[in-house]
Amino acid sequence: MKTLEDFKDGEVLLIDKPLHWTSFQAVNKLRWAIRKAFNIKKIKVGHAGTLDPLATGLLVICTGKMTKQINTFQGQEKEYTGTFVLGSTTPSYDLETEINATFSTDHITEALIHETTKQFIGDIEQFPPVFSAIKKDGKRLYEFARAGEDVEVKSRTIQISEFEITRINDLELKFRVVCSKGTYIRSLAHDFGKALDSGAHLSELRRTRIGNFKVESALSPEDFIATLP
Repeated sequence: MKTLEDFKDGEVLLIDKPLHWTSFQAVNKLRWAIRKAFNIKKIKVGHAGTLDPLATGLLVICTGKMTKQINTFQGQEKEYTGTFVLGSTTPSYDLETEINATFSTDHITEALIHETTKQFIGDIEQFPPVFSAIKKDGKRLYEFARAGEDVEVKSRTIQISEFEITRINDLELKFRVVCSKGTYIRSLAHDFGKALDSGAHLSELRRTRIGNFKVESALSPEDFIATLP
């Protein structure tokens, strides 16, 4: 069983973030639980890479002195699995917002789908979704988007080392992606739909790996709390 000194000296906690939780909520839940377990007022706790509320999977959470390693962990390669839905788009590129346009998918074949993935391997330019937490002029982009204000989003260079479609079920594509820091899988869904001369949005996302940390080794927040004194 971990002691208070362990958490102060620094622990790396692998947490499987539940659906609909924000990464901030997960960090707060663990911080509160550690404080309560050891009857202390303060302890440093932070995460190494945000997951959207509609995503599940691996959160690397650091305590105490290990919070100094957060930037290192954030910069490591990440792996995701999930589902793209072809033939429709949403303003947020996922299910946070309603479908705003539909497109023909009659021309799309399995061969075309697999061939199109090749366009996204390597260093590519990607525009982050306007519904994102990136800051511009002191505000989050999603604040502009939710207020209906137009905002210019700059592209960024990201790297995708692996991108495969693992299953095709009518308009639903199961995928696996290995990518660099700063990659938005929602944007990949949107761009993939465009490349197919149709549309697409992200309906499901799970982070399975950050560097050498794997979700198979992660605990739910409740299971972690159960390990505390």
